[in-house]
Amino acid sequence: MRILVTGAAGFIGAYVSQALTARGDDVTGIDNLNDYYDVSLKEARLANIAARKNFQFVRADLKDRDEIERLFAAQSFHRVVHLAAQAGVRYSLINPHQYVDANIVGFLHILEGCRHHRIEHLVYASSSSVYGANTAMPFSVHQNVDHPLSLYAATKKANELMAHTYAHLYGVPVTGLRFFTVYGPWGRPDMSPFIFTKKIIAGEPVDVFNNGHHKRDFTYIDDIVEGVVRTLDRPATPNPEWSSDAPDPATSSAPYRLYNIGNHTPVPLLDYIACIERAVGKPAKKNFLPMQPGDVPATYADISDLKAATGFEPRTPLDEGIRRFVAWYRDYYKV
Repeated sequence: MRILVTGAAGFIGAYVSQALTARGDDVTGIDNLNDYYDVSLKEARLANIAARKNFQFVRADLKDRDEIERLFAAQSFHRVVHLAAQAGVRYSLINPHQYVDANIVGFLHILEGCRHHRIEHLVYASSSSVYGANTAMPFSVHQNVDHPLSLYAATKKANELMAHTYAHLYGVPVTGLRFFTVYGPWGRPDMSPFIFTKKIIAGEPVDVFNNGHHKRDFTYIDDIVEGVVRTLDRPATPNPEWSSDAPDPATSSAPYRLYNIGNHTPVPLLDYIACIERAVGKPAKKNFLPMQPGDVPATYADISDLKAATGFEPRTPLDEGIRRFVAWYRDYYKV
């Protein structure tokens, strides 16, 4: 198959591109290589894939409507994995316009490309952040998610609504994956594994928000990639039992699906920091702070729907995943 992967220089996008090319698919990866974080890290991820004959990279911005239209017209994609986005909850508090441009306008251009070129299946990244003010655990895709706590979360909720519209009006098969705290080698520098590892190695204090009472459903990158690929191979179909009298948010009479993709094991923040301390080999200096604006106290994924549909089963224990991350970090940064 010929597959378009957006955000191919990003953390998850690079891994997904590698997995698809490894099994023989022809992959076109696009990314704008913006400077939200270290561009050299993005370039290094791309370098790991560039030598493969069935991978080509196109530097493009999803906001450029004409460029995206030309890309779809020039290549007969069968499927699309849309992972490009402006990420980060806290950054959305200071640069909100970037989130609308990248996550709303950019996604519209992808949807239009899928509509006009009869794409078999669009799998796109949503986020656990859409659960917002919900506190019923574990988070289920069948719950209402109308109370986001950040603009980032609101754009991801908007993506889900936009995707349903295109599934309903034009029959585009769409599946949204709500990612839960993805970590692992080649991860983003603005994420906690990166920040904590860097500061613990340097002997600097780490900021522990919500006074350490957070819980997160940490999900290792290899497990995430397996789930993405399994989902991509099962195009969304209408739910024949869907009822407009009692509408299920996760399915539809249109070819539309939503799934959580996580580890189904929430870990207290202090236990997580202890994993990093063991992997690094030294204790952390902790600076306890209150909850940050836009943050949520806990995440916990109910993955039963994804498991039933695809056989997805996360396999990487947190200790092992953190050990691999710290080993990569030391090697990559020569520390």
